Formats: sequence, structure tokens, C-alpha cells
Amino acid sequence: MVKLPTIHKIKTVAKSRLFLVEALDLEFSNGEQRTFERLASRGYGAVLVVPMLDDDTVLLIREYAAGTERYELGLPKGKVDAGESLIEAANRELKEEVGYGAHNIRLLKSVSLAPGYMGHRTNLLLAQDLYPERLEGDEPEPLEVVPWKLSELDKLIEMDECSEGRSLLALYMARDILAGERVT
Repeated sequence: MVKLPTIHKIKTVAKSRLFLVEALDLEFSNGEQRTFERLASRGYGAVLVVPMLDDDTVLLIREYAAGTERYELGLPKGKVDAGESLIEAANRELKEEVGYGAHNIRLLKSVSLAPGYMGHRTNLLLAQDLYPERLEGDEPEPLEVVPWKLSELDKLIEMDECSEGRSLLALYMARDILAGERVT
């Protein structure tokens, strides 16, 4: 088994409302010492939900993305609040962003975006057996809900406005899982 590096010191080097950057002074098993920087994980994690209206129709949202300075087509997502389970957070985000709750929500996978410098993980969940229910969210403008057929996932992937890796992974996972369930 590989021995983890020894962390000699962790220091905050930058902090904003959303981000905390830390420097880690590390010593590796061969004696080499380095300082790595990372975006530290804060809060209780995040959820990204694949809401299935029926066996082939997923509900996407069109939302402004400050990082790319454009509108992106993706899946409902958000942070987990204190005291919430992943299932509760996913159901709340669904109600806030697409106007549906789900009777059946299950975890697909917990993923990291860039483990070399980020500790944050996003939990990908599949939501089925939807019912109409809306909660007030924190979005600055109403989100456009866009129904899309999983059977036409290749067309979605070709669109420039659908580029978020977490959404793409979750859609492929959901498509494959649902196809496997229909076969058995």
C-alpha cells in the first residue's frame, strides 16, 4: 500500500465568500518536501440530480454560468444544507429548480472534479416517480426547464451550451442504468 504524505502544516492563503485556498506543506515517503495548494472543501457537499419525467425524458435546466459567461444547459444542482441528507437536498433542489419532487431518489456516485487541487465532491443522484411541487429557490431569475430524451443524448452532447462534465457523466450513468433495468 502506498504511504500518504505527511502534512506538516496547513495555512489559509486566500478566502472569499465562496472559496478557501489552502497551502499544504507535505513530506513524501522518499523525503521530498513540497507545498501544494488546494481549494478546500467547505460545507456539507453538493448534489446534482437527474430528474426523469418518464423512462426516457430527463428535465434539464438552462441557467447562467458565471465561469463561462453564458447560459448552460445542465442538471439541477446545489449545496447540501446543514442537517439535510443527500436525498432531502436532492428533492429540495428539484422542487426549487424544476418544480417537481421525487418519490424515488438514489445515489449514483460521488465524484470529484479535480482531485489534484480540490477537495469538493458532488453526489450524483437519479430521481424517478416525479410529482409536481414547487419551492422558492435562491436563483436570481426563473430557470427554463428543458425536457430532453435520453435516447437523444448524442445530440445534447454535440450542443455547445451543454458542457458541464458532472451533468454529462450523470446523464450517461442514468441512461445506462435505466437501459439495464428495462432489459431485466
